[in-house]
Amino acid sequence: MPRNSGAGYGCPHGDPSMLDSRETPQESRQDTSVGTSQEKSKTRALHQPSSLTDGQPLSKESLNHALEFSVPEKVHKAQWDAPEEALWTTRADGQVRLRIDPSCPQFPYTVHRMFYEALDKYGDLSALGFKRQDKWEHISYSQYYLLARRAAKGFLKLGLERAHSVAILGFNSPEWFFSAVGTVFAGGIVTGIYTTSSPEACQYIAHDCRANVIVVDTQKQLEKILKIWKQLPHLKAVVTYKEPPPNKMTDVYTMEEFMELGNEVPEEALDAIIDAQQPNQCCVLVYTSGTTGNPKGVMLSQDNITWTARYGSQAGDIQPAEVQQEVVVSYLPLSHIAAQIYDLWTGIQWGAQVCFAEPDALKGSLVNTLREVEPTSHMGVPRVWEKIMERIQEAAAQSGFIRRKMLLWAMSVTLEQNLTCAGSDLKPFTTRLADYLVLAKVRQALGFAKCQKNFYGAAPMTAETQHFFLGLNIRLYAGYGLSETSGPHFMSSPYNYRLYSSGKVVPGCRVKLVNQDAEGIGEICLWGRTIFMGYLNMEDKTCEAIDEEGWLHTGDAGRLDADGFLYITGRLKELIITAGGENVPPLPIEEAVKMELPIISNAMLIGDQRKFLSMLLTLKCTLDPDTSDPTDNLTEQAVEFCQRLGSRATTVSEIVGKKDEAVYQAIEEGIQRVNMNAAARPYHIQKWAILERDFSISGGELGPTMKLKRLTVLEKYKDIIDSFYQEQKM
Repeated sequence: MPRNSGAGYGCPHGDPSMLDSRETPQESRQDTSVGTSQEKSKTRALHQPSSLTDGQPLSKESLNHALEFSVPEKVHKAQWDAPEEALWTTRADGQVRLRIDPSCPQFPYTVHRMFYEALDKYGDLSALGFKRQDKWEHISYSQYYLLARRAAKGFLKLGLERAHSVAILGFNSPEWFFSAVGTVFAGGIVTGIYTTSSPEACQYIAHDCRANVIVVDTQKQLEKILKIWKQLPHLKAVVTYKEPPPNKMTDVYTMEEFMELGNEVPEEALDAIIDAQQPNQCCVLVYTSGTTGNPKGVMLSQDNITWTARYGSQAGDIQPAEVQQEVVVSYLPLSHIAAQIYDLWTGIQWGAQVCFAEPDALKGSLVNTLREVEPTSHMGVPRVWEKIMERIQEAAAQSGFIRRKMLLWAMSVTLEQNLTCAGSDLKPFTTRLADYLVLAKVRQALGFAKCQKNFYGAAPMTAETQHFFLGLNIRLYAGYGLSETSGPHFMSSPYNYRLYSSGKVVPGCRVKLVNQDAEGIGEICLWGRTIFMGYLNMEDKTCEAIDEEGWLHTGDAGRLDADGFLYITGRLKELIITAGGENVPPLPIEEAVKMELPIISNAMLIGDQRKFLSMLLTLKCTLDPDTSDPTDNLTEQAVEFCQRLGSRATTVSEIVGKKDEAVYQAIEEGIQRVNMNAAARPYHIQKWAILERDFSISGGELGPTMKLKRLTVLEKYKDIIDSFYQEQKM
């Protein structure tokens, strides 16, 4: 696959020690590009100002003026292998020794250098697409860069200090992006906060990261900050970008006022700060979900971001814009590393066009945005893909007999072909006919007509969902990584795919399994340029995560096949150890139940320190379009399941409240089938209960990325769980 000079698909081989003694090819290319950038910028015609700039034209002159000062920062080579530097730190102003491996001695560079070089190649291309009054508008890379510089100067004017944070609390938007990039340019640390966070959660993060400025989008988010401001000694100002405050308040600025402030800061002052930045310094903080205590601030260096944006995305076959400009839809929370690295940083690296969804994307409008934008690459957490699947199933259930039969036939022959001949480009006539007559139209209706790569990550995906999309001729490519690995450490792609696996390790990274059992399953440990700097202000937690040799212990269990494909088998902390001493990974059993019983939405296995296994179940139900909370109404698929059994139930309460005999009997039989396939009797589910409400974020059972919070579930449904075992004692 063609790449621009100095950015080959794999990593160049060589001795990393040579970085200290002579110039590398990459460094040489970067230094000589300075003049080229400045020359091209003089003739570059910029688009008309967008509504975001509010009368502040982004002219050729303003770009040239900025570039006159923004010569790429000086390269300081001596420190990358400095023996006195540790591999981790817990200080926001700390520096670390980079894990430069002989298999990938790519020269380290900063976020500004990455953007500066993108500007040379992609300056005229559309970078950010957003909707205003139902009309799409676009910002070019040249405009994006200038907006980021203006934001950087605005933050400096507001008093942003080195190694302090700008916290961003808002839905994905151009303002989120240029505020984030501007923060890094100004020497600060970007810290995303989930929009669903409570004022108390916001206070913990803003205080921990020493936020000098908080950027919010709506009045609702502003009110959270106003409520906690007195408890935030480092907070100097708040900037709002979607809904201006109803009344003028001290130290609260609209985005327009904020951007004006930056005009008082000289370009030379900003460039002195940019020039002093090093790739081994922190520029991003990603907070973990905090399911086992307070959230941990994962510190990511400039090298973590720039290296992963380049090599992690290459492993996923993301194309540079000179080959094909990737188009992506940004809708997942940018406070999560997966969305941030995929949408924001990788976009800059390869010149992608990022289009922003509406804030109610996950409540139903996402499909409309996908249809309008037609992305070439798309990423979703498993729950998003499941919701798309359920939407198609409901539409099919309501369609006519012939259309429904056609869809089932097309999906059946396509799934069989994709399961039996996964690597073959030669499709039988029947499969090609099915795709042409039926499936291509379905993909177009979903907005995936031009989508060549569909990714998922952040949580396990059921075999049922993967099979469903294979039936639509949509392969779902898995990635595996953590906030602590800057996102992807393993990636799948069109050239690197195996069903149910998380792909292969990103070139230049390493993996090892420790404490393997007889089946080759062990704890996944990772090493490479993706590995984080440490947890902010948490030395004990950092020492637990990173061993003396610098390996990150993930806490995940998995196995590697003979070809190096990774298969995740579960979390070590989630491993159930029964009272009889049996080690039971819950994930495979939970997935088996959901495969057997298509009416089941969530299944959670219980049995740690107990005499036998039990399970909590929830039923598939529709979501409230305004709140995304589960309703009492069953989905079309669940209603169909009931009808096949002779049950007339259409709501969860009808089934649970009346203990619907047909449904309960069917679930019992399904669980018995799962038990029959179990390795031994200790793996059998002996008792189960259906809950009255599906798991949700608002209910506390799911985290912001739809991960199951097992400890919360155990506490919330303690009485039901205890009843399983109280009866056993009698």
